[in-house]
Amino acid sequence: MSLKEKVLATMKSRDTESDFELYVTRTPGYLWALLFQTLHVHPIAVTLMSIVIGAAAGYFFYFDDLRMNLIGMALLVWANWYDCADGQLARMTGKKTLIGRILDGFAGDVWFFFIYLFLCLRLTPTWGVWIWLLAAWAGLHCHVLQCNIADYYRNIHLWFLSEGHDSELTSSRQESEEFHRMKWMSHDWFHKLYLFFYIRYTQRQERQCPAFQRFYAHLRRAYPTTLPATLRQQFLDESRPLMKYTNILTFDTRVGVLFLSLLAGVPWVYFVFECTVLEALRYHTIHRHETFCKRFDQELPNESD
Repeated sequence: MSLKEKVLATMKSRDTESDFELYVTRTPGYLWALLFQTLHVHPIAVTLMSIVIGAAAGYFFYFDDLRMNLIGMALLVWANWYDCADGQLARMTGKKTLIGRILDGFAGDVWFFFIYLFLCLRLTPTWGVWIWLLAAWAGLHCHVLQCNIADYYRNIHLWFLSEGHDSELTSSRQESEEFHRMKWMSHDWFHKLYLFFYIRYTQRQERQCPAFQRFYAHLRRAYPTTLPATLRQQFLDESRPLMKYTNILTFDTRVGVLFLSLLAGVPWVYFVFECTVLEALRYHTIHRHETFCKRFDQELPNESD
């Protein structure tokens, strides 16, 4: 197998990955994963290293100095390679754990917390309290919702692509039922704590796309075991063009604009970009997805049929 084929074998689907991610992110991540596999490094250790490196990157964005900013950029790219490598390593070695999944999802949050913090500290002498308010809206509202819906739409696409076999698509109702079956005073306490927060994460995703929720519930009632191949293909044909938007809403484009704003000496542009361009794209993506979900829902057989 060629290197490209080996990298593709570690990915869930080519549909949800852009060419940029394949060559600039996934391939270096795979090479790191091979090295860590040879050195018998556990995936969780790789995740922890990515968290530390990504957090350190934020510190270098505090300085109004291009050389320091370039160091921060290099560290953030390095952290992202490790963030890819931990998942690839886990699939290669079979060392998948709940804490690993939690830490992997937590890593990006830590990176951006420190990026936002140090950018605000850098810009406070000029902007005062206003930069903190702008950053809070950009990060706690825009960034969170954008990444939530992008992750959700990817999982929906993977669910239809693999008929649920290679997707993390779940519902808050199912997670709540599992949460209530568990006891705090048992060996499940850590999983229960994880579900407590993950249920709220899933609920934020579900609230953004009510038409899909109705369609998905109707679909599972109409076809409880196997989806018709034609319906699956029709949904994928509608969903596939939106995957490029989910890629834009996650890491690469976001960080590209961050780097350009730092190179230009106007880091506040990054916050404005999140609040305007990415928010407009989020609304556009949701509108298109909700529109075809309503159509598919109307075309499903009625329960009385």
